[in-house]
Parts: sequence; C-alpha cells; structure tokens
Amino acid sequence: MSIEKVRAYFARFGMENRIRELDVSSATVELAAQALGVEGKRIAKTLSFLTPDGCILVVAAGDAKVDNSKYKARFGCKAKMLAHDDVPEYVGHAVGGVCPFAVKEGVAVYLDESLKRFETVFPACGSSNSAIELTIPELETYSRFTDWVDVCKGWQEA
Repeated sequence: MSIEKVRAYFARFGMENRIRELDVSSATVELAAQALGVEGKRIAKTLSFLTPDGCILVVAAGDAKVDNSKYKARFGCKAKMLAHDDVPEYVGHAVGGVCPFAVKEGVAVYLDESLKRFETVFPACGSSNSAIELTIPELETYSRFTDWVDVCKGWQEA
C-alpha cells in the first residue's frame, strides 16, 4: 500500500507517528477538511501533470485552481493532468492519496505560492484516508521540491 511507503519514508526522519489515518475518506479537499476539522484552503492538494519531460506534481492550497496561462508560461506546455488510471503508474500513489512523498524516481515536485500564506498545511500520505500536518519549511524539506511556482489562481481573493 502507498501509505506504507509514505510511513517508511517518514520513519527515516522519526516522523511516521505524525501521519494521521482517518476513519473517513480524505480523498477530496472538502472531505479532508471535514475529517481534519480545518479550512479547506489548508489542505495541500497534490495535482499530477504530464509534460514532455515526464510527470510533475504541483502541490497547491485547497482553494487554488490551476491557471492555464500561468502554467504554460512556467512549464512551456499546456496543463495536462494525468488520467485517473495512469496516476499510480507515473506517481506511485492512487488518486485520493497522491502526495509529494515517496513518489517514483524522476517525478519533479513543485510547490505553489498559494501555500505560503499558511503556517501549516495538510497533505495526504498515500491513501484516501490519511494526512500529515507540516510547516511550510517541513513541506519543503520532505517533499524534496524542485522549485516554488506561481501557477494557480482564485486563492488571492479568499
């Protein structure tokens, strides 16, 4: 299971006990927010895209939406999300549990500016009923991110 890969990943840092396995689904921003008792915008959703250079992940705030023109300007191609059934093959996690931890080799992780307004955020941990609360510096460290990007819209008004 994907959550076990993520648990093993965090065990290397002595953080596996911070992973929260929930009794209910956290597969969407709304469900995760409800299950964790936090605002949806603090859910760090991980979106998977296919580019000419391979699969990339963009981690963004729960209230952010991808801005196609910003995405194209940053990555040089149209934003093309992976098909539902292709996500596990490319990323190593299934939809609903996609996260920036313990991903397949060669997958680049980008963090969107929409996250920077929070002290802590809640990304998934490889399953549709898991999450971990991380500070932004912790998210940077454990996601092994490539770069900060500004490819989302809709969150500045919130």
